[in-house]
Amino acid sequence: MGVAADVARGYHKVGVMAWTATTRAAALSVLSNSLLVLAKLGIALAIGSVAVLAEALHSAMDLAAALIAFFSLRVAARPADREHPFGHGKVEAISGGIEALLIFAGAAIVALEAVRSLRTGSQLGVVEWGVGVMAVSAVANTLVSRHLLRVARREDSLALEADARHLTTDVYTSAGVFVGLGLVRVTGWDVLDPLAALAVAGLILRTAYRLTVKAFKDLMDTRLPEIEESSIRKSIEEHMGEMVGFHDLRTRKSGRERYIDLHLVVARHVSVEVAHGLADHLEADIQSKLAHSSVTIHIEPCTYQPGHCPARCHLARDGTCPALRAK
Repeated sequence: MGVAADVARGYHKVGVMAWTATTRAAALSVLSNSLLVLAKLGIALAIGSVAVLAEALHSAMDLAAALIAFFSLRVAARPADREHPFGHGKVEAISGGIEALLIFAGAAIVALEAVRSLRTGSQLGVVEWGVGVMAVSAVANTLVSRHLLRVARREDSLALEADARHLTTDVYTSAGVFVGLGLVRVTGWDVLDPLAALAVAGLILRTAYRLTVKAFKDLMDTRLPEIEESSIRKSIEEHMGEMVGFHDLRTRKSGRERYIDLHLVVARHVSVEVAHGLADHLEADIQSKLAHSSVTIHIEPCTYQPGHCPARCHLARDGTCPALRAK
C-alpha cells in the first residue's frame, strides 16, 4: 500500500508540473490557432484570396499540430511503468514526426491551390481585410511562438519545440502574404496573390524537413550532442586520481530524458564500498551538469600487471597497490 501511494503521489506531481509548464504552453497554442483558423477562413471566403485560404489551411495544420503536442506532452509526463521502464519520452519524437508530416501536407495543399489560381485566374475582393488578418496573425504567432520556444528550451521538450517552429513558419508566411496582398492593393495585379502562396509553400517545406530530421534523430537513439558528451568526460576525468580510467561511454535521449552508461575501471584491490561511493559521486556530478539524466556505471577491476601499470590511480602513485608490492 505504501509503495502504491508513493507512485500515485509521484504521478500526480509529474502531471501537475507538466500542466503548469509545457502543457499549459501547448494549450495556449491550441487556443490561438483556433481563433486564427476561423478568422483567416472567413476572410479568405469573403475576398476570394487563395493566399489567405492557404494561410487558413496552414493555421489548421498548426492547430492539429498543437493538439498533437498537447496530448503527447501529457503522455510523455507519465512516470515509467512495467511496460515502459524507460518512461514515455519518445512520444515527443513521434509527435514531432507527425507534425512534420502535417507540415508537408499543408505545403502541398498550398502549392496546389496556388497553381490552380494561376491557371484559372482570380479576382480579389476587399484586399484590406486580408492585409489586416495577416498582420494580426503575424503578431499573434510571434508572441505565442516565442513563449513556446522559451518553455521548450527550459523543459527540453521536442514536441513543444516542434509546435513553436511550426508557428514561426506561420509568422513568415503571414508576413509574405501580407506583403503580397499589399502589392496587389497598390498595383492591382491579382496574380501576385497565388505567387505569394507559392512562396509560403516553399517556407513551409523548409521547416518540415528540419523538423523531420530532428524527430528521427531521437527515434533512432542518436548520441547526445558533442558538447554534452564533453561535459560528461570532463566530470569523469576530474576524478582520474581515484580510478584507473573509463571506456564504452554510450549516450542517448528519450524526450527530455538523457540516458548515459559507461564502464569505470578502478584499482584491483579497492573495496566494493569505495568503488560504489565513487560511482555514486560521478552520477551526481553528471546529473548536476545535465538535467533529467539517468546514469548507469559498470565497475571493472584494473587488469594491469606489475611492471605495466600506467600509475593512473592513487594506489599506484603512492606505492600502496598490493599488486605492485607483491612484485
